[in-house]
Amino acid sequence: MREMTGAECTIRLLERQGITTISGIPGGANLPLYDALSRSKKITHILARHEQGAGFIAQGMARTTGKPAVCLATSGPGATNIVTAIADAKLDSVPLVCITGQVPTPLIGTDAFQEVDTYGMSIPITKHNFLVRSAKELLTVIPEAFRIAASGRPGPVLVDIPRDVQLEEIVIDSFPDPAVADAPPVVERADIETAAAMINNAARPVLWVGGGVVAAQADTVCKKMAEKASMPVTMTLMGLSVIPRDHELNIGMLGMHAERYTNMVMEGCDLIVAAGVRFDDRATGKVNEFCPNAKVIHIDIDHCELDKLRSASLGILGDIRDVFSDLLPKVEAKPRKEWIGYISALKTAFPPHAPSESGFGSPQKFIRLVGELAGESAIVTTDVGKHQMWTAQSYPFSGGRQWLTSGGLGTMGFGLPVAIGAALAQPEKKIICFSGDGSILMNMQELATAAEHNVNVTVVLFNNQCLGLVHQQQELFFEGNCFSSEFPVALDYVAIVRGFGWHVCDLAKERSEEALAEALAFNGPCLIHMPISRDEKVLPMVPPGAANRVMIGGDTNG
Repeated sequence: MREMTGAECTIRLLERQGITTISGIPGGANLPLYDALSRSKKITHILARHEQGAGFIAQGMARTTGKPAVCLATSGPGATNIVTAIADAKLDSVPLVCITGQVPTPLIGTDAFQEVDTYGMSIPITKHNFLVRSAKELLTVIPEAFRIAASGRPGPVLVDIPRDVQLEEIVIDSFPDPAVADAPPVVERADIETAAAMINNAARPVLWVGGGVVAAQADTVCKKMAEKASMPVTMTLMGLSVIPRDHELNIGMLGMHAERYTNMVMEGCDLIVAAGVRFDDRATGKVNEFCPNAKVIHIDIDHCELDKLRSASLGILGDIRDVFSDLLPKVEAKPRKEWIGYISALKTAFPPHAPSESGFGSPQKFIRLVGELAGESAIVTTDVGKHQMWTAQSYPFSGGRQWLTSGGLGTMGFGLPVAIGAALAQPEKKIICFSGDGSILMNMQELATAAEHNVNVTVVLFNNQCLGLVHQQQELFFEGNCFSSEFPVALDYVAIVRGFGWHVCDLAKERSEEALAEALAFNGPCLIHMPISRDEKVLPMVPPGAANRVMIGGDTNG
């Protein structure tokens, strides 16, 4: 038996879950938690400079390892600041446990200082949430939060702990066992047999993979099945690292910024094996016109996704790695020469816009050069905008949890703090963050966090003095009325970032492969400043709301 406060109990339970790093910011309502955390010999605290940054740092750890990560925030503005990172984790299925402080229980509902309804506010953006009413509840709530975050389709869980509960003293006889994820649903044998028959009988099948394949660590068995069945593989934005960029069956990302030939392949297929995808509008375009003649096998661990936006010919509920492992021996080895030949002809008629060579001639070629110099083990994060799409189109991914981007929410400011989290989780790897001058400003304060911990993060900053993708859409769809998307004042990012203690490579002064290689080899926080023209566009592009067959650009090799 041992007497301790609710705050001490919380920290002990986090230690028992194997948590070694927590990001956050202290405030009045969570100071008891921080007092207890200060005495932990197992957990290192990362002091973020903004709660949104703390949430994304935790996301970087979770996305890199696949395990739940923890972030802390105080009540009121602390909680409201962190909700963007929580919502981002919900849409991208990232296991996160966010613990917020709350005003004392008697003051809840009185409009007390720094009080907001964190519980109610977080209901739509979490997988589950808790408002803890007594310190004894923590023994159940904390392990349950980890179980829920990691089970099935991963996601964020919020635990709101009032200050008086943190200070409440309780006697603990024994601690509960650390939580583990639930076993995945058992795959129906009949579904496997049916799926195998549909694949074997298809003349023009396509394997469409998303972030669920990455979360299930099913990339290896996915690649084996594609090779055995000669099935071309297309990816959502979240699934880009499932198979290597230059694999002969990789036909690239589908959807809004796909290659023209990729979307045409989808139009011509007779079977889609959709694994771990949400049929998101950025992938499907106008959903009721998406591959209308194709049968669909939809595999997902979340039953809510099956038949949600597109009725499936066969819906399979299960862990994707289990499903693929069961399918692999039943799928017949077929060359499918006619189908592969047709795809090759499309690729010749509509050459890829993304370059096959690297260099300084375009942002896409430059991104490929960065990837070649950084090596296959590098982890890539992005912010949101043109640079994100260029990276998706051009970076030479090699596989695994290599690609960390904000897919569902599209959050500017995502890249830098997520890169910091990835570097904390994988200190032996180089972390590359592609950003734009619009996005980097959103969480620039975390440059200080990166410098403080000397993380091995290199930010590649494309500077075009505008909100690039907004600017492009205004040019294309709003008669060139580029209102509020251009920055009239040119900031000196080189001087600003140096002021945070970062190493800087300014390619405005010396644009050479040697200078770039030297910067990428630097061990610690480094900025690569790359000025580009506003006229550089992300093409091809499907207009918002249009079918994927309606594309702007991409008729010739860019």
